[in-house]
Amino acid sequence: MMRNFFNFTFELIKAVVISLVIIMPIRYFLIQPFIVKGASMEPNFYDEEYLIINEIGYRFAGPQRGDIVVFRYPKNPQEYFIKRAIGLPGEKIQIKDSEIYIYNQDNPDGIKLNEPYLADGVKTYNLNEEVISLGEDEYYFLGDNRNASRDSRSFGPVNKSFVIGKALLRGWPFDRAGLFEAPEYQF
Repeated sequence: MMRNFFNFTFELIKAVVISLVIIMPIRYFLIQPFIVKGASMEPNFYDEEYLIINEIGYRFAGPQRGDIVVFRYPKNPQEYFIKRAIGLPGEKIQIKDSEIYIYNQDNPDGIKLNEPYLADGVKTYNLNEEVISLGEDEYYFLGDNRNASRDSRSFGPVNKSFVIGKALLRGWPFDRAGLFEAPEYQF
């Protein structure tokens, strides 16, 4: 009887250790759960939605325009934000007449960004129309709900070192579950 108990206990401990050896690296290096807080990404993401974040992808390449990115807030790295990548390293961004203009090697005179993921009638407001230059490791992030989002318009460009990962899939609620893909932009 005692021997069966010890065998059962040993097998249970062994199963737990093997599970941890498999799960822990996945959780800490590949994917991570994330819960949306607030309304800054509505109507694409609502408060309390459960997401899985791909952490490993950005170790090989940075965010692309349109990616939904989780990053640490530069002014308080204990806070996490979820926003959309709008400006990429080396580009210039200007918000003028409620529209976003991208200046880069392909578009030195600037081109208006068409954003198909925004709700109808959403405008991008900014107090000034200055051109923001992004450094070689900097990104410009905006929330999809532009009127209710604290984003790069208020805290500036975000260094790649603050980027955690890309939203991979929505797990909850089940009726909105699915994988995410970056939008196709029409320049």
